[in-house]
Amino acid sequence: MIDLHTHSTASDGSCTPERLIELAVAQGLSALALTDHDTLDGVERAREKAAGTGLTFIAGVEIEIAVEHGEFHLLGLGLSDHRQELEAALERLRVERNARNVRMVAKLQGAGIPITMEEIAEVAGGNVVSRAHFARILLRKKVVSSLDAAFSRYIGKGQPFYEPRVCLELTEAARLIRLAGGVPVIAHPISLELRGPALKLFLSTCKDRGVAGVEAWHPNHPLKECRRFQRLARSLGMAVTGGSDFHGEHMPHRKLGFTAAGRQVPDELLSAIPLHHPPR
Repeated sequence: MIDLHTHSTASDGSCTPERLIELAVAQGLSALALTDHDTLDGVERAREKAAGTGLTFIAGVEIEIAVEHGEFHLLGLGLSDHRQELEAALERLRVERNARNVRMVAKLQGAGIPITMEEIAEVAGGNVVSRAHFARILLRKKVVSSLDAAFSRYIGKGQPFYEPRVCLELTEAARLIRLAGGVPVIAHPISLELRGPALKLFLSTCKDRGVAGVEAWHPNHPLKECRRFQRLARSLGMAVTGGSDFHGEHMPHRKLGFTAAGRQVPDELLSAIPLHHPPR
């Protein structure tokens, strides 16, 4: 059992990178990828904790790509230590993300919702402040009754307090991931909100622009959709991956090593990921 999609306190998860590794070892996972949003800050901490445990640690990242339809996230899996150019691009993204956050706070304050950057940063605890942290503050202040409601009514795409942010262009993001020794993989493709021929054409275009795989197995996907994404990816000659998209206590229904319909993430999906071993 493996997990190729997890988050720590370096972005929007509740577990520190070290605690994430402890949980993975206790769960009996053979491999785990840390894929925080726009940051690699937790990678070395997790790698050091995994050393000597028998758990194969995989350095990764999750990057948002600008699209007109739905949302597009790209995973970079199996990153090596040669990632300076990727790190520089992620730093630029974090600066742009912070500017977006300031605009969102101003919008919320203008509507009479008491919220500050300071309290959001405190909730985040790391260098990446995301809309997920806004959602937790809105829930804490009883502005909404659930995290889902925060997105569907307030800060989701197309909602009154949503603010777009600058994202990497797909070809550039795929290039940076490959340059860092990793494999670019489309995360939770259901979020693209495409079906049928339009989805196949989009995936084919992504492959032509450097994307190597599709995360067919994700807890947001109904089982039949996982199988459909898997067939489609393989028909296009793309790799298939899967994960839990684990966020710890923030999404308690997601369990390490388990994906759609409560199924284990099989270790056969690891074959597509380069495994870089740091020098001893």
